[in-house]
Amino acid sequence: MSPSFLKRILPFTASLALSVGPAASLAQSALGAEYEAIGYAKEATHNPVARLLARLQSGETQLEYSPTRGYFDSFIAELGIDPSSQVLVFSPTSLQYRLINQRTPRGLYFADDIYIGFVQHSTIVEVATEDELLGTVFYIFNNVKDTTQPLVREKDGRCLVCHDSNGLGVGGVPTVMAMSGLFDQRGNLLRDFSAGNTTDQTPLADRWGGWYVSGQHGAQGHLGNVILNDASQLPQVEQLQRGNLDSLETLFDTTPYLRATSDIVALLVLEHQLTVQNQLTYVKFKAPMVLQRAGHPEARDAASWDALPPNGQRALRRMLNKLADTLLFVDAAPFTERISGNADYVNWFQNQGPRDAQGRSLREFDLNTRLFHYPLSYLVFSPSIDALPPYAKDYLYQELASRLQNDETLAASEHERHAALAILAAIKDDFAPYAEAARAVE
Repeated sequence: MSPSFLKRILPFTASLALSVGPAASLAQSALGAEYEAIGYAKEATHNPVARLLARLQSGETQLEYSPTRGYFDSFIAELGIDPSSQVLVFSPTSLQYRLINQRTPRGLYFADDIYIGFVQHSTIVEVATEDELLGTVFYIFNNVKDTTQPLVREKDGRCLVCHDSNGLGVGGVPTVMAMSGLFDQRGNLLRDFSAGNTTDQTPLADRWGGWYVSGQHGAQGHLGNVILNDASQLPQVEQLQRGNLDSLETLFDTTPYLRATSDIVALLVLEHQLTVQNQLTYVKFKAPMVLQRAGHPEARDAASWDALPPNGQRALRRMLNKLADTLLFVDAAPFTERISGNADYVNWFQNQGPRDAQGRSLREFDLNTRLFHYPLSYLVFSPSIDALPPYAKDYLYQELASRLQNDETLAASEHERHAALAILAAIKDDFAPYAEAARAVE
């Protein structure tokens, strides 16, 4: 891997990168103890890609090939991903960077626990998915006709060259990123706005540099659709912004993609989802090692929060509070005007997931002043939450119940907080006692 390539890719890595050659051995040799402790290299079976691979191998299903995008359309359909989730990134920050520019952006398609990267003129499709036990794992889908090996898990450290949270696989955890920066027409990064990763807290004005963005957002500016000639144009960014576009057809040839859009609502959901899932992965990787370093390796099997020794609790509280914060949208950047995107995506997203007896869902959008109507993420129902260590889930449930019942600093009314608490208690039987306890304290 050349120094010039490292200079280009490492300071600004978007999602779903792949690597080959010397970088692989570098990442593999530098992996931290957390990877070994969680058994990251063992077979990943608790994720949608593994389940699809099993169906393909058994003959239960098969993918259909087309002359335009190969097996791609059939592949995402089998994974339950709707084309309306499409978002397009033109920053050359995949390791397929030579094929990505403002004329041939990378298409990202996603559902609750899986992310697919489509690059024009490539025979591989990049895949990242949330495994309930292992956190984020990576696959390569070989998009060639009559392949005998359609899906291959990448687990020897190559993807972690960029997808380790510390960089180059040196002691962090697997991470999927959505970042924001301004580029010139040659793909050089001129300015990074993401400070590591775009989250719910990132102001809209600093989001989506290097991405195409379609949808309505009023006078709220953003960095999407901005391509600069060179650094001399940085002071003119506000004048060069192009927003409130319902289609991207005037910016580049959209015919190779499933849609002519890069939906603003899908982008907002993507950034929230990655923030939660990256923190979930962090807890799964780091919590056992933190307990070990605190001198209590046996505590990793503790059945409850109270069963942890005091210094173990002190060591873990911060990371678990951060997870609760992400699920509760703490300090999320507010919207100053209504945001609207593709109705197909909004309808597809809201029609999924569980509802309580009153028909209420945590997937209901607000889009006037914030992303969702209720101040609790739909990801609280994800299998990855259920797979947390018992002591971690016990503490998380206590926090969620207490704060939804009593925390007036959350960006929602008391009625909305209590409704979110009721929805969660009605759908998750194991959470109901926590809700009852929080109500009893008031």
